[in-house]
Amino acid sequence: MKILSNRGQAMPPSPIRKLVPFADQAKEKGIHVYHLNIGQPDIKTPDTFFNPIKNLDMPVLAYGPSAGLTSLRKKLAEYYRRFDIDVTYENILVTTGGSEAIIFAMMAICDPGDEIIIPEPFYTNYNGFAVEAGVKIVPITSKIENDFQLPPIESIAEKITDRTRAILICNPNNPTGYVYSKEELETLKEIVLKHDLFLLSDEVYREFVYDGLTHTSVMHLPGIEDRTIMLDSVSKRYSACGARIGMIVSKNQQVIDACLRFGQARLCPPTIEQIGTEAGIDTPQEYFDEVIHEYTERRNVMVKMLREITGVVAPMPKGAFYLVVKLPVDDADKFAQWLLTDFNVNNETVMIAPANGFYSTPGLGKDEVRIAYVLNVEDIKKAMHILAEGLQKYSGRTV
Repeated sequence: MKILSNRGQAMPPSPIRKLVPFADQAKEKGIHVYHLNIGQPDIKTPDTFFNPIKNLDMPVLAYGPSAGLTSLRKKLAEYYRRFDIDVTYENILVTTGGSEAIIFAMMAICDPGDEIIIPEPFYTNYNGFAVEAGVKIVPITSKIENDFQLPPIESIAEKITDRTRAILICNPNNPTGYVYSKEELETLKEIVLKHDLFLLSDEVYREFVYDGLTHTSVMHLPGIEDRTIMLDSVSKRYSACGARIGMIVSKNQQVIDACLRFGQARLCPPTIEQIGTEAGIDTPQEYFDEVIHEYTERRNVMVKMLREITGVVAPMPKGAFYLVVKLPVDDADKFAQWLLTDFNVNNETVMIAPANGFYSTPGLGKDEVRIAYVLNVEDIKKAMHILAEGLQKYSGRTV
């Protein structure tokens, strides 16, 4: 008897969350777990976000517009103009989180069986979104030895078929922390124009760029305005992951209209969180300056300590707050589980995300993990000491 649909059976588990039961069991034993597996910052959500919610006087919490509150969309257009992204509120659709933005965009431009090319490793939930949308992900592999920079143009072009509809990047990248340069985006622009494709860019981590680098958006590329779709979210920007407010931004009105029709089927995005988001846009720059300084320090401490461990390869991420690390282990999946089930230092251990789930190509990432530097510096130091000791005692160590 067939119980589940093919789609239901194909939906992958999250490598970020699949080890949660083992973490919960460790906590039940009184073990403190340092969560380096998930991009949940401990940075305080700004008061500007919460104040209008605390003071909300709304006798009825009614449905809002399917495209999002007009006042928020107008405020978002002002926000994007700070980054030289020239859009109007008509170019913006508010979604229930960045996840819905990506799913809507995939469904708007792809029929079932169509293909989207994505540099891997990539945000693991792209796999799940593709299953939901009936899209086939075609990976092009970036390598840790090159700091995960964009693969050569030839390797991208050879993946294009008559079913290819788009190229999707995440910039700054989750999980690698890589920041794509203007030159790399220009390369993608050439491919998009030559093969009549869309260029999708997940730019959730726009604010989080380090070492004096400048973030280049796909919305900065002249000549392909009708082919670019920017995907965004407030989750990381304002450390408001539970708000579930995302955006689709495009000057292609057909794309926006199609996504709106999908949005009408789910009625509207959350109203209260939109109110918080609208006010949050007025968060002073000082907040972001302090956050960038904090993440830079956390990154530097983590990378330094990782590089001191024999056999570990740890590139220096230039954006977001993650890095993919190569470990001297036979199987990072087994190692990550072992840390939670069989290992602790003074009743403390760490939780990391096996990187194989961030690849689409089978077999890749087996000895890699994604680590998020979302804890304070002192906790990161403790976590890195625990990780180092765990690598020394793990029976599957390869170096």
